[in-house]
Amino acid sequence: MITIEDPVEYQLDGINQMPVNPKRGLTFATGLRHILRHDPDVIMVGEIRDKETAEIAIRAALTGHLVFSTLHTNDAPGAVTRLIDMGIEPFLLASSLEGILAQRLIRTVCPKCKEPYEPDETLLRSLNGAMKTEPGVKFYHGAGCNNCNQTGMTGRVGIFELLRITGRIRELIASRPSAEQIMREAPADHVSMVHDGVAKVLQGVTTPEEIFRVAKTIGDED
Repeated sequence: MITIEDPVEYQLDGINQMPVNPKRGLTFATGLRHILRHDPDVIMVGEIRDKETAEIAIRAALTGHLVFSTLHTNDAPGAVTRLIDMGIEPFLLASSLEGILAQRLIRTVCPKCKEPYEPDETLLRSLNGAMKTEPGVKFYHGAGCNNCNQTGMTGRVGIFELLRITGRIRELIASRPSAEQIMREAPADHVSMVHDGVAKVLQGVTTPEEIFRVAKTIGDED
């Protein structure tokens, strides 16, 4: 397993990690070209930042390599439009893409001062719009203590959205769709980041306020 990273933040045993060095001509694109000569099974490109890197990564995927990478987008469908905007041919993207995982980090309720509370009614109405909640569900927040520096929150956890690329979405990608069009064609069991966040609220992991602070820019569910 070979990675190209900028920079290498964690040393992993058994993994060949390559730091980017533009001054010496070692960019994501040039590193990826040399890696392909070793015929690896798995390639991880730390980030796709330009058309050249994206094209090489997609060609590697089309020739049977498992390629992982990252992009900066608001949500999972936005990764498709971002790559197309970079200049990637939609038919190549449709053939090589298998799945997109989007994530954001939310703060978690402090376990030392966790207590039940009644959130704002407006937030609860929004919460019911994102996911059905049963009557009598308890919500929790942190009252504030020395452990969390009186904030009521300590530590973070991810909220995730996995978009599987189905046959219908592949057909759609070839027509240069918008992120909204892709989302409308998502599988019936698709779970958005907002829904995943709401599930963590119902588990007492975080608060409704935190979900809407972090996820308010995602889609139309804010």
